[in-house]
Amino acid sequence: MTKIAVLGNGRVGGNLAAALTRAGHQVTVADRTPGAAADAARTARIVINATPGAGSLERMAALRAELRGKILVDVSNATTDGPDGLPADLLHPGSSLAEQLQEALPETHVVKTLNTMLFPVMTAPAMLGQPPTAFLSGEDPQAKQAVHELLTDLGWQKEWITDLGGIRTARATEAAILFVPHVIRASGFTPFALSIAR
Repeated sequence: MTKIAVLGNGRVGGNLAAALTRAGHQVTVADRTPGAAADAARTARIVINATPGAGSLERMAALRAELRGKILVDVSNATTDGPDGLPADLLHPGSSLAEQLQEALPETHVVKTLNTMLFPVMTAPAMLGQPPTAFLSGEDPQAKQAVHELLTDLGWQKEWITDLGGIRTARATEAAILFVPHVIRASGFTPFALSIAR
């Protein structure tokens, strides 16, 4: 059992919190009340950033003391929205939200994952007709191993998880968000994920 704080209680955060609780972890979900995120992060070993990506950097940077020495799992994508509310462009071109978080939080182990799929797939990868791929980006091998173990608790098989390397590789997976609006317009809001076919 791991003490986990989920920051963000929307569809993504709520879905992850429920699934990790079912897997036997002690999960706290932080809402928007003052101090809730700090209190949750302070007592957790692993913190999941499931806040809207456009404001994530500011929110997480404000928790620098609480996140010191912790693993921060970043599942958000920082984008500007188009007129239809779907992602239109990246907020950090030539970089990534994960890189910006790691720079702002040098004493925190940032690991990027689960950001290349619609949220239902995060906790039920076997729901798709073919195996999806979950990517890992981060500088600390032990932190990535801990996140790898969380993914297996969520139903991800070992062969479905690909470690891309350092945090800089997150700019590739974050750029994949630009596929999403086109796929949704073409096929509707049905679960999908990127998959590496071998």
